[in-house]
Amino acid sequence: MNPEAAPLDGHAIDEGRRLFTQECHFIAAGATFEQLPPSEQPEVAFIGRSNAGKSSLINALVGQKTLARVSKSPGRTRQVNQFQLGDRIILADLPGYGFAQVSRADRAGWENLIGAYLVGRPGLRRVCLLLDSRRGAGPLDLAMMDQLARAAVAYQAVLTKIDTLKAVEVARARADALATVAGRAAAHPRVHACSARSGDGLPELRAEIALLARAHLARE
Repeated sequence: MNPEAAPLDGHAIDEGRRLFTQECHFIAAGATFEQLPPSEQPEVAFIGRSNAGKSSLINALVGQKTLARVSKSPGRTRQVNQFQLGDRIILADLPGYGFAQVSRADRAGWENLIGAYLVGRPGLRRVCLLLDSRRGAGPLDLAMMDQLARAAVAYQAVLTKIDTLKAVEVARARADALATVAGRAAAHPRVHACSARSGDGLPELRAEIALLARAHLARE
């Protein structure tokens, strides 16, 4: 695999900016897969370890502070929450994994929900797999990569919380993530490094999502 895809150009960045200036609002939540409404629109899902920053990143991408519920305590997202961005694409906030302080039944329920979502949403175009840049990919993240591959779902590694690191540490974390996804068929070769707090890396991630929305329109 090519170690990294070609960089996003200015046109792609501008297209991402225009997409994310459109209205984004909550449309549905499901604690079970059956509670999610069917949709023919493309979807991009955000998943990662508990407290990896999924909800914060979604809020930062769309320029809202309270669209996705954010908590300092891990394990707060206990269902799939869906948000409509313009009339172009759906963003989905999935429950985090790896949170130990829940019952075995609750953990099994979340795992079943995530598994059903990954294989049961025909519009799912990509999963953004969030990795805390301070930790990198751990065993649970690697297991999720394997699950995504088995479900034949394309995913892209996104490093979060890079504002907490020095530039050399961000570069090292990014290189480690690239090495981790190299050779994994379901993984996108480009790794994004972002901060919901500082805004670093958000224009590029918006551009990536806009490319998916455009590709869906081209197929219609």
